[in-house]
Amino acid sequence: MSSSPHYIKAGPVARRFNDLVGRLARHGVSLLGSAELSVRGRKSGRMQRIPVNPHSHGGEQYLVSARGHSQWVRNMRAAGGGELRVGRRIRTFTATEVMGDAEKLPILRAYLKRWGWEVNQYFKGVTAKSSDEEILAAAADHPVFRIAMVQ
Repeated sequence: MSSSPHYIKAGPVARRFNDLVGRLARHGVSLLGSAELSVRGRKSGRMQRIPVNPHSHGGEQYLVSARGHSQWVRNMRAAGGGELRVGRRIRTFTATEVMGDAEKLPILRAYLKRWGWEVNQYFKGVTAKSSDEEILAAAADHPVFRIAMVQ
């Protein structure tokens, strides 16, 4: 793992795209399964909202941080869960971080296969077709959370 947490800040085009995807999700439009994540800020206590791509793999659902150790990741670690919204449908969940890079390997490969067209740029040349070793080398820079919906 790198000495400092890896994080790629969104540029102006990515911020505008994220704003659009978030607004669409709030109004009930999901782009290929996207949703708006709400997680309580660890310092402010206010709900932070960001568009995410919930990912299903092996019968479980996950959130992957393509950009690395972002604010939503740090807030999720503190809060232990949040909400996913598409329109009026709000699903509350608990989250457990997947800690072992080897456990993350098949999740990240499947995530890159599904969402690579959007996120490959944040994985430093790693794609779904990369070797296990290449994906494992990138795994520490991309937190993964297993989420479980609260009934």
